[in-house]
Amino acid sequence: MAQNRKLILASGSPRRRELLSGLNIDFTIDTENTFEESLPEGVDPYQVPVLMAEGKSHGFHRNLSCAEVLITADTVVIIDGMVLGKPHSREQAVDMLQRMSGRTHEVVTAVMLRSNEKSELFTDVTKVVFKPLTEEEINYYIDTCKPFDKAGAYGVQEWIGYIGIERIEGSFYNVMGLPIHRLYSELKKF
Repeated sequence: MAQNRKLILASGSPRRRELLSGLNIDFTIDTENTFEESLPEGVDPYQVPVLMAEGKSHGFHRNLSCAEVLITADTVVIIDGMVLGKPHSREQAVDMLQRMSGRTHEVVTAVMLRSNEKSELFTDVTKVVFKPLTEEEINYYIDTCKPFDKAGAYGVQEWIGYIGIERIEGSFYNVMGLPIHRLYSELKKF
């Protein structure tokens, strides 16, 4: 798997760090980046994580050595053709969870692998079905877990996932922020 390569995870996400650690491979974390997260008007929702993962990769603060492979990723929630990123306020978090209550949404993660010789980009899509959530459940979750660093204002591995998710079609780990099964396969080929 990426033989004789030094893997660099360019993400500050504790969940991505935990998932990559689960592969029992050595990697370092380096989050220094010059990429400004902005999107052109009217971009297709499914292209958002792709553009972000590519931007984070090319915005990495230094050139890679011939022995390094950089891993960047971006995860979004899509419902009604609209991207739900990380909430910037409690009100936004409430709105996002109310919007997903009793409905199906998609979690899309794009991952880019890049060395100084080549790059590979892939996406993974998971469908998540929430039961109808009460106002009390939404408020309790936001006040207790403070999900402001999570796309769609929720963590599948947290309380809201335990009580609210009825069904998942696709990778559970993709919903956490990194489709680790796909990453493992792509690293073996890379």
